Amino acid sequence: MLPGLEAAELPADAIEVGRIADAWGIKGWFKVLPYSADPEALFSSKRWYLMPAERGAKTFSGVASLAITQAKVHSDTLVASAHDVTDRSGAEALRGARIFVPRASFPTPDKDEFYWVDLIGLDVVNREGIALGNVSELLSTGAQTVLVIEYVAQGKTEQRMVPFVAHYVDDVDLATGRILVDWQPDY
Repeated sequence: MLPGLEAAELPADAIEVGRIADAWGIKGWFKVLPYSADPEALFSSKRWYLMPAERGAKTFSGVASLAITQAKVHSDTLVASAHDVTDRSGAEALRGARIFVPRASFPTPDKDEFYWVDLIGLDVVNREGIALGNVSELLSTGAQTVLVIEYVAQGKTEQRMVPFVAHYVDDVDLATGRILVDWQPDY
């Protein structure tokens, strides 16, 4: 195992939140490419779980735990340092590693704010009680986020898209796993 890494098991609630891009400087810091424009989960977790890159050179195997000492924004890049990764070659060995953090370590969202990962799989129902399908993913179109909803029609899986804005979304109930929308099946 590489310096700074400990063999570990991936937590049951682990979410992939980014990857390590490259070494940064000569003191063991590394650049991180977060999957979110607001990488609070990376800042709030002091232990990251790494898996090797899907492609390219693999410098470790399995799941490894990395104790983070600091993560911060520098210019337009996110950089981080870890215990026992003290030089550039140690940071380079982490290149491409996929970063996971436990969902439980995410900061608590504000009222009427949701993590996308919490919306995937929820049932979507309109005001008339008609089931529209399940959220399969979310898309950021720049102006707004869009719910991609999968449903089955005539034996085929289809998709419909609903803007995730207050005008169309009446309620998100994570406890019951349901989103109530002002949307018709034939839109």
